[in-house]
Amino acid sequence: MSGRGTPALEALRAAGVTHVVHEYEASPPAGPRDPDRRPRYGLDAAGALGLDPARVFKTLIAAVDGTLVAAVVPVSGELDLKALAAVMGGRRADLAAPADAERATGYVVGGISPLGMRRRLPAVLDASAHGFATIHVSGGRRGLQVELAPADLARLAGAASAPISREG
Repeated sequence: MSGRGTPALEALRAAGVTHVVHEYEASPPAGPRDPDRRPRYGLDAAGALGLDPARVFKTLIAAVDGTLVAAVVPVSGELDLKALAAVMGGRRADLAAPADAERATGYVVGGISPLGMRRRLPAVLDASAHGFATIHVSGGRRGLQVELAPADLARLAGAASAPISREG
């Protein structure tokens, strides 16, 4: 279960960014016998690693007026789609279909990282991230988290910072 080789980790190594890799046993995705079970990959990661959910960030792919955007928000809250649309200068935002998110990023849902995407998307990091010395984001697959400084994440992902989350 080595974290070597994911595009996210390769991007961090290539940039020389200080980071720590954390691996954990990921919960299986919802299957045909439990299709109504809503996955909680980020909260599962926080629990497995004993972390404050406010420091663990999930990467959600949304479409703002038809343009895909990566929104990075704490797993303790929800993405505020209206706020994301406003930050991006758009009128409407909706979560992208999982297949569209996977195709654009090259990652599977539950393991989408804001780093090393197949196609670099415009990105917005929730402003709450800057209240921590380090935060955790997906390392590019389920069961793999990367800890790094929020400023490093914003720089590498080309992310703007804005308040785009709300309490869940």
